[in-house]
Amino acid sequence: MKAIGLYQYLPVENEKSLVDVYLDRPRPGPRDILVAVQAIAVNPVDTKVRAPREGAEKPSETPQVLGWDAAGEVIDTGEEVENFRPGDRVYYAGDITRPGCYSEMHLVDERLAGHLPESLDFTSAAALPLTGLTAWEALFERLGISTTGEDAGKSILVIGGAGGVGSMAVQLARHVARLKVLASASRTKSSVWTKKLGAHHIVNHRHPLDRELQEHGFDTVDYILCLNDTDQHWNAMANAIAPQGRICGIVDNRDPLPLNLLKSKSATFAWEFMFTRSRYRTPDMQRQGEILNEIARLVDEGVLKSTVNQVLEPINAANLRQAHALIESGHTIGKIVLAGW
Repeated sequence: MKAIGLYQYLPVENEKSLVDVYLDRPRPGPRDILVAVQAIAVNPVDTKVRAPREGAEKPSETPQVLGWDAAGEVIDTGEEVENFRPGDRVYYAGDITRPGCYSEMHLVDERLAGHLPESLDFTSAAALPLTGLTAWEALFERLGISTTGEDAGKSILVIGGAGGVGSMAVQLARHVARLKVLASASRTKSSVWTKKLGAHHIVNHRHPLDRELQEHGFDTVDYILCLNDTDQHWNAMANAIAPQGRICGIVDNRDPLPLNLLKSKSATFAWEFMFTRSRYRTPDMQRQGEILNEIARLVDEGVLKSTVNQVLEPINAANLRQAHALIESGHTIGKIVLAGW
């Protein structure tokens, strides 16, 4: 089968950073489904795993396959699979500890997959899994926001509203949780995109965010979801969070975070990492499949929309290097999807 892999961790400008390869068809384990991949999306985690790293200069003899956003059709199942059968259309983000989805056929544990939204094609659906799961877990599990509107009217600041996760978080916060949504963006295009997705107010994350919020009449906000530079925004978040408020972050800090800034407010800080359930094989792994099915329902009901903003065809090493370069530029809006072999 066709696949795209890497033998060495290299800058994306190097043509050998991602190369076209041929691999054997994988065989499903007991809980695995084998998916004929029709479309994939690229995320910042892809570029981080691919990037050069100290101590890994020596080329590998076998290719490493990346990729953690896919949509396709089930073509085979393991003997213990209960929720899927050949012919089912699925979408998922998968497991970072296993080979990724830059391949024509891909194995994923059935508990991590959801049924494709009936109203979407593979290309539109591939944009949703990783960012949808991250945003859902951050809002409704880490921040503890109600999915049934019990927190309606409360305020949330989404830092990085136009990115992949931000594009889903803004929609979920506005249309599911019914919060007052303030989202950060720094360019006209990203501001317009974020407004269309449901943000009530746009603030500029190139300026101190606590001051930006005050200009919109908010001395504090009840929740903050930080999808950008955690270190850069930490002091502003500590100033802006309401007493007993909650902050969630997804971007690694470079320096120790002064958590004591949150003490007087009894404020909470939590990390969100979408791969926690699959990496540690938690007892509730199946929750990710359930969330994807819920997202699919909301898409089909018109509550949520796909965040695909650019499509590259076909799926090959050259187009993946282009997508990685775009992600690394830091200026992407929504999601980049590759479709077809």
